Amino acid sequence: MGELSKLTIAEARDKLRAGEVSSVELTRDCLAEIDGADALGAFVHKTPEIALERAAAADARIKAGEAPDMCGIPVGIKDLFCTKGVASQAASAILEGFTPEYESTVSQNLADDGAVMLGKLNMDEFAMGSSNETSTYGNAVNPWKVDDRDLTPGGSSGGSASAVAADLCLAATGTDTGGSIRQPAAFVGITGLKPTYGRCSRWGVVAFASSLDQAGPMTKSVRDAAIMLQSMAGHDPKDSTSADLALPDFEAALTGDIRGKRIGIPAEYRMDGMPDEIEALWAEGRKMLQDAGAEIVDISLPHTKYALPAYYVVAPAEASSNLARYDGVRYGHRATLAAGDGIEQMYEKTRAQGFGPEVQRRVMIGTYVLSAGFYDAYYNRARKVRALIKKDFEDVFAAGIDAILTPATPSAAFGLGEMADADPVQMYLNDVFTVTVNLAGLPGIAVPTGLDKSGLPLGLQLIGKPWAEDEMLNTAYVLERAAGFVSKPSKWW
Repeated sequence: MGELSKLTIAEARDKLRAGEVSSVELTRDCLAEIDGADALGAFVHKTPEIALERAAAADARIKAGEAPDMCGIPVGIKDLFCTKGVASQAASAILEGFTPEYESTVSQNLADDGAVMLGKLNMDEFAMGSSNETSTYGNAVNPWKVDDRDLTPGGSSGGSASAVAADLCLAATGTDTGGSIRQPAAFVGITGLKPTYGRCSRWGVVAFASSLDQAGPMTKSVRDAAIMLQSMAGHDPKDSTSADLALPDFEAALTGDIRGKRIGIPAEYRMDGMPDEIEALWAEGRKMLQDAGAEIVDISLPHTKYALPAYYVVAPAEASSNLARYDGVRYGHRATLAAGDGIEQMYEKTRAQGFGPEVQRRVMIGTYVLSAGFYDAYYNRARKVRALIKKDFEDVFAAGIDAILTPATPSAAFGLGEMADADPVQMYLNDVFTVTVNLAGLPGIAVPTGLDKSGLPLGLQLIGKPWAEDEMLNTAYVLERAAGFVSKPSKWW
């Protein structure tokens, strides 16, 4: 057991088409791996009955011919996606017992293409976090281990990252509001793709910050990311921010030819105190792309230094607005009230019990920056800064840059609990290389490219032009092949 779950989507697709393996066999193998991996805390709601039923249907469809690429592929779904008849809690106690009567568009698209849902994956509560330590289910754990510590798989899509890296599933959905796909992908040595804002529907995905949130694939390879994005993406009339644009053939774009492409290296991403290993990896990535025929160009994104402060005004503001709906009235947790308590006490007690400390912190920050006396000083100013950050990228792309290469994270994975007593800003700094992409609505991808001196994965990030995921994927494919990253975590769980 466990051999089939190690396959990539592309390998499994070919074996399924050739009749070498069935989706039911593939699914059983993944389910057995999941059952033996509780120590990782990755899967929080297992759905074996649904999985085997969908796998059998996928086998029949493949046999009949003309099955889509994702047909029969076992995947995990982040707990932020509403799944009909299956608990969808956004890893929060306030949504305890909530079972939606509808399916998110992204998970429906995957189901329509025959993908097999194995279950729901752990995450930071309401996607707020960079270490998967704010979940009501407990921590997700990185399958990589170099000493006796349990390491973070990153966040907020930590369960997705852990499950894919540990071969519990062939791929998983993630969401990215400020780096929540790319940072965990880099921490566990997998590929994580954040599409252009509007490429994947947000309908049925529990909202954190509506102008920043974007769903994307977390996979074992760049080719797999292209295959899965094809299935997840597309116009959705139910989401007013969903783009009505034709989808390119993402997999066909992987030609491996980037000759003449201009790759930008932003001076502002050379942060003070950046580890030498990350600097060296970045230099190596530049050389790999240059050797493949790309032209490396030094560029400037002058407003980068304001990205984190702007993000941590805009995102909490939108979160405080979005999370106002969790009040104990219609669904989820409701506090037990004392005699004489009225509706205000019910709201207060329910929200105090249901939201964890990090969510409470961000809701309070968001409410503060939106309040009458501070709206202009904070929220409006942050929106103006966001516009400047977006313009920085527009200017660079207008000058003929095809993609931008940066580090994905400022460090390798750290130990769970190591930042518990630190200033929250220390944790927020994990997003320093990723938040600009969300503020500007651009596509970004993290590709594993090396190991640090202790043997933990490190990744590089490529930032693409809006709606040019196909070109960005091709550049990532070249980087992936040149880096030749094949390391896997040793099984200890």
